[in-house]
Amino acid sequence: MSAKGDRLHLRLDAEQKAMLEAASRAAGDTVSTFVLKAATEAAADVLADRRVFVLAQDAWQVFDDALQRPPQDIAGLKELLAGPTVLDPPQGGTPQ
Repeated sequence: MSAKGDRLHLRLDAEQKAMLEAASRAAGDTVSTFVLKAATEAAADVLADRRVFVLAQDAWQVFDDALQRPPQDIAGLKELLAGPTVLDPPQGGTPQ
């Protein structure tokens, strides 16, 4: 591993700082080590699906064939996507 020279500065409130300090103590790490480890793992998780896509040869062929097919309309899909969702506030009100 190369020497660390870069810094990352964060702004956080007192509650966030206290939580990170408590968690780092529980993990037996410094706050810096704890935050760096957690952030690096989260970044790897986010990027994993965007960097590597592994399929067996037969599954890849099925996937590639699906990508090559022209798009098609699916009955009711446009209406479904245009309608309200469970995340939308009720008509005339605010979310609960």
